Amino acid sequence: MIKQQKKKQKPSNLVQTIERTAFILETLGQHPNGLSLGELSEKVNLPKGTTHRLLTSMVYVDFVRQNHINKHYHLGFKLVELGNNLLSHIDLRNEAHPHLLKLGEKVHETIHLVILDDDEALYIDKVNMYSQRGGLQMVSRLGSKIPLYCSAVGKILLAFMPEAAADVIIKNTNFNQLTKKTITSGEKLMLRLEQVKQTGYAYDDEENEEGVRCIAAPIRDESGQVVAAMSVSVPASRMSIDQINMSLRPQVVETAENISQRLGFS
Repeated sequence: MIKQQKKKQKPSNLVQTIERTAFILETLGQHPNGLSLGELSEKVNLPKGTTHRLLTSMVYVDFVRQNHINKHYHLGFKLVELGNNLLSHIDLRNEAHPHLLKLGEKVHETIHLVILDDDEALYIDKVNMYSQRGGLQMVSRLGSKIPLYCSAVGKILLAFMPEAAADVIIKNTNFNQLTKKTITSGEKLMLRLEQVKQTGYAYDDEENEEGVRCIAAPIRDESGQVVAAMSVSVPASRMSIDQINMSLRPQVVETAENISQRLGFS
C-alpha cells in the first residue's frame, strides 16, 4: 500500500517574517500581471506598512521587482536564478540515471549519486541492484545526507572544490569516530584528499559504516567543475579494497566520465 505524504506540520519556532515573506511570494506568483501595494496587502491580510517593509527588503535582494510605471510588484529574477540552480540538479539526475542503471545491471550493487549541500553530501539518486551473491541493501534514501569526511563521495566533493572552501569545511568538521577506521583529524583527511586529486577516485574503507566499502568518482559539468559524485557500495565481507580497485574502479570511473560528457564536459 502506498502511504500518503503527510501534510507539513507548522513548526512552533517558525519565524513570522519568513512565513509572511513566503506568503507574499506565493501570492505574487499567482498574479503574473503583478499587484499594487494595496492589493497585495489585502490579499495577504497584512497592514500596508508591514507589507511595504517586507517588499522593500525583497526588492533589494531581487526576490521581488517593481514596475516603475504602474508601481505593481512582481516576482524577481533572482528566483529564476535559484530555480535554474534547482533544475540543473534535476537535469543532472535525469542525465545520470540511465548510466547508473546500466552500471547497476553490470555490477549488481548499490549505486548513489550525490551533490554538495552546505557541508554534507546530499543523495539525489539511488539505484539498487541486488544479486543472488549478496548485493548490499543500504538504508540511504533520497534527500538524506552523509558527512563528507567519512564517505567516498564526500572526499570527491572536498578534493575537487576550491581549496579555500574545503579548508573552511574541514576546520569546522566534527570528526565523529563512526567506526574504528573513520578518519578523525583534518590532517589525515587532507592527506587522503591529495591522493584523491592525484588518482581521480576515492574510497570509503568501512569509515562510515562497518561492513561497507565504497568507491566514488567525480562528475563534471561543461566548465570542468565537479558538480556531483557517484559511488558503488559493496559488502566488505565480499570485496577487499584491492578487489574493488581491480573490478569496480574502471567501471565507476568510466560511468562518471560518460555522465560528465552528457553534461557537456570533454
